[in-house]
Amino acid sequence: MTTLNPAVPADRTDLALLLIRLATGLVFLMHGIQKFFTYTLPGTTQAFTQMGVPVPGISAPLVAGVELIGGVLLIAGVLTRWAGAALAVNILVALLLVHLKAGFFNPNGVEFPLVLLAASAALAIAGPGRYRVPVGPA
Repeated sequence: MTTLNPAVPADRTDLALLLIRLATGLVFLMHGIQKFFTYTLPGTTQAFTQMGVPVPGISAPLVAGVELIGGVLLIAGVLTRWAGAALAVNILVALLLVHLKAGFFNPNGVEFPLVLLAASAALAIAGPGRYRVPVGPA
């Protein structure tokens, strides 16, 4: 029988998940706010139309809502796996439909959406960690 050394103390893992949740959640929250209140839904729908996003009348409010609500949920650490999965799908579609044709580098390439995809998927897999808003029984 072999004995494994603990890889990383749980406190550090929980702190790492908190940092990823806060940063990723804030980015998505701000993009959702931007789509609702700066560009407005009609403006976002028009932009989605120009970018060739399918069914922009439905996809624009859906994306804005997923980003706004998903961002809040990640920050709070509530329904993190579901929010992470929804945001990962959201950004994967944006990456494929909009960013891929612009190459790798910013301002419009895949490098930033790729990081958001990885962080969202990682949170969907790992969950929120210990540092989160307590909801219901532990």
